[in-house]
Amino acid sequence: MADSGRPDTSTESGRRSFIHILNAKLPRKRNIGQGLLRNEDGDVLLCQLTYKAEWDLPGGVVDPMESPAACVVREISEELGVSVGIERLLAVNWLPPWRGWDDAVLFLYDLGVVPRSFTDDLTLLPREIKDVHWVAPKDIGEHVAPYAARLLEQVLEGDGPAYPLYLENSEIPGSMA
Repeated sequence: MADSGRPDTSTESGRRSFIHILNAKLPRKRNIGQGLLRNEDGDVLLCQLTYKAEWDLPGGVVDPMESPAACVVREISEELGVSVGIERLLAVNWLPPWRGWDDAVLFLYDLGVVPRSFTDDLTLLPREIKDVHWVAPKDIGEHVAPYAARLLEQVLEGDGPAYPLYLENSEIPGSMA
């Protein structure tokens, strides 16, 4: 230890000790990975969950040492019983605290277009997923939380941007009132 009580960061062991201290004290932000899956009619797949009233996109909370993209693939495999591929990152969305949850960062990935029959052979994880539904974009707001409706509105607008969006509370920073 250096005289200040901090580890001596001029050595590798001192740097590792200091990083350990920072990891223990710095805030940790929850990350969420979700996927946008559409059918040939442009409808969006939403999951009816057992633990909240609002429906949501497939995906979930990123585990420690897991990437957000790997989370989406894992969660969909576990909860819907099917393998999916990631096409591209659509948006990164910082979410403020909501209904008792701390703030989080949501990574939304494009999972492509599948036939409507994709849902016929899913094996739902009953402790988390009640049902899945294809929902027309114009009807999404009737089923999801307000931040999810705004996020999907941003992403589904027109043909969508050729780059990932950065959003805060599902809005482009600077456009918030």
